[in-house]
Amino acid sequence: MASIGRRRFLSLAAAIGASAAWGGAKAAPSKFKWTERRDLFPEGVASGDPQGDSVILWTRRPPHAGDPGFIDEAGMKGFAIPYILVVEVAEDPGFKRVVASTRTPTTDLSDWTIRVLVGGLKPSTEYFYRFIGPGGLGSRIGRTTTAPALDDPREVRFAFVSCQNANQGAMNAYRRMIFEDEHAAPDKRLDFVCHLGDFIYEIVWYPEDRPQGMYDRRLRDIVRYEHGAKFQDLHLPTTLDDYRAIYRAYLHDPDLQDARARFAFVNMWDNHEFSWRGYQGIQKFGKDTVWAQSRKVAANQAWFEFQPARVKQAGTLQQFAGPKVADVAVTQFDDRGLGQEPNNLAAIESLTAYRALRFGRHVELILTDQHSYRSEEPSDDPRAAALDTPDFPVLEPEEVTEILDAGRAYNGGKPPETIRLGDKSVPNFRKDGPPVAMLGVKQKAWFFETLKASKATWKVWGATNGTLDMRADFQNLPPGLTKPWPGAGYAGGGGGDWSGCIAERAEVYDFVRDHRITGFATVSGDRHSFWAGLSAKALPPKAFEPVGVAFITGSISAPGMAEGMSYNLKKDMPLRPLFLVDRPGEPNQPMMNMLFRHGVKSCLEYARSGDVEKARALSNPELSPHLSFVDMGGHGYAVVRASSDAFETEFVAIPRPLERNPAPDGGPLAYRVVHRAPLWKAGERPRLEQKVLEGDPKLSI
Repeated sequence: MASIGRRRFLSLAAAIGASAAWGGAKAAPSKFKWTERRDLFPEGVASGDPQGDSVILWTRRPPHAGDPGFIDEAGMKGFAIPYILVVEVAEDPGFKRVVASTRTPTTDLSDWTIRVLVGGLKPSTEYFYRFIGPGGLGSRIGRTTTAPALDDPREVRFAFVSCQNANQGAMNAYRRMIFEDEHAAPDKRLDFVCHLGDFIYEIVWYPEDRPQGMYDRRLRDIVRYEHGAKFQDLHLPTTLDDYRAIYRAYLHDPDLQDARARFAFVNMWDNHEFSWRGYQGIQKFGKDTVWAQSRKVAANQAWFEFQPARVKQAGTLQQFAGPKVADVAVTQFDDRGLGQEPNNLAAIESLTAYRALRFGRHVELILTDQHSYRSEEPSDDPRAAALDTPDFPVLEPEEVTEILDAGRAYNGGKPPETIRLGDKSVPNFRKDGPPVAMLGVKQKAWFFETLKASKATWKVWGATNGTLDMRADFQNLPPGLTKPWPGAGYAGGGGGDWSGCIAERAEVYDFVRDHRITGFATVSGDRHSFWAGLSAKALPPKAFEPVGVAFITGSISAPGMAEGMSYNLKKDMPLRPLFLVDRPGEPNQPMMNMLFRHGVKSCLEYARSGDVEKARALSNPELSPHLSFVDMGGHGYAVVRASSDAFETEFVAIPRPLERNPAPDGGPLAYRVVHRAPLWKAGERPRLEQKVLEGDPKLSI
């Protein structure tokens, strides 16, 4: 966003009914009394979506019995009239150089949350802010930084994170991030943190439902849904109050709260902000479909109220205006699988979160929404159960994924009536359906136009869901180890993310190639694992033609595949040595890292000899030429450094965060690995250089 003048800024704010503060005044000491009372602001403070001249500030200040005008009638706590907070923005933490202040109302209509757009700021500048309530009782002091100016050539640094499950783990990764940033030189600190979704997990286990916990994790009693539903032993939100309650619960975590107070966040939702198996305004629970348009609107409103972001909705920056929708069956879909039922469309359109933000000369961050517009995931169809391969966990033949993904477009519009799986044939339930879509028609057009128009050195796609293929060469299994592999070639990770949305992903990569776009980099989350590699629409034996680089960050705290398998994969399962390494006196290791990176022969050699170099020497070069790194048990975060000549992504991995570590640095590191992509010219093939900086990533490389 180009810098705009004060009058235009205030007119814009007034037109959308937003609280606004202008930072163009000469710095002066604060005029307000302030006493810190964090207990009155229990969810802390935050800032979001910084640009070169502005940023959004956030807090939540619920009613308190000591406030003027407080009433308590029949158990209903509130105010007789709305009350006012003051927000101040300063160049120093002592507020002796205040550059902006304004008064802003708070009300129960937004669950007492407050969002203030502050303009007239200087680019690449550190600011401090606070909120002051009745009697001078105020919030903690927050810190934020504005983005570099559009022509600023400095290096841009940001972290990207995802998948924080407060019900099952701790957020030690944020403590590590804060510690390292505090000890970095001023010009080496983070410009922002990009949160790629699953900020909350709407599905919650109450401790009494699983007294044994989850794996070796203690279940925390973080929320009780007043109106929630239950699926098996999971509790689910069903109303706006429920969704608000889970956000409040997460923001009571001290490490997350401290991170939001230190860094400007750029947020995009994934699936759990609405529903574990949800898409559009629809939820799936086992074989049951729930028409959940009202829940989608409630989820959108809660996200809007608790995340400071420059998003589009029918109300104002300060107040969400959601449509009244009915939960009715969605029966008509367009040719990309988008339900055309009016309530479904209204629920989806109640909040548009895809957007692009510019950071100096070198980074344009382009965030897309992978769940509001996507078609149904084929594996959620009950008929897909017939395609399961229990002897080969997690994976399915690549040709099965391709048939399900393409639907009626497969084989030039001639899909097979049945899908061959070893010695059996399964009816092709997707033969009359449209190809799987993630982005939807409107968002995809916007995405392509934004990519093509970007002048930044690095066009960074915030994709939320992983784009790198998970692959295994089960066709190379020695005879007699288990049942024959039922596929014609390689095994793939199936659906759920972009590895099961092959045709549309190919559209994206073909667009990048055809428009000779360089500096195309993808950052993702969702997989609860670290991945680094090259963006390519196909792998051998098809043509391998990478057009960009891609990275997936490990989860903040949510369990990953390696952890799940270590508890669920039977000891006598024939293929266990391909997924886990069992050695006397040692915890098992995720052999699946080597399986996906190097293949079956490498895994069997390592299981036999324990010699990693001998194992890597047997790597299958056609299995995963797109991959440089895989850690299916990784927790932590990733840090990007983007400059005129390179895009570096550093994986900062921590041990499994079972409990909060109170150390100033959040506890020990597992490893630190950096992947560097030199900028390539149009027509050249991107490449990655890897360096282990600390620790031992073991089977991941």
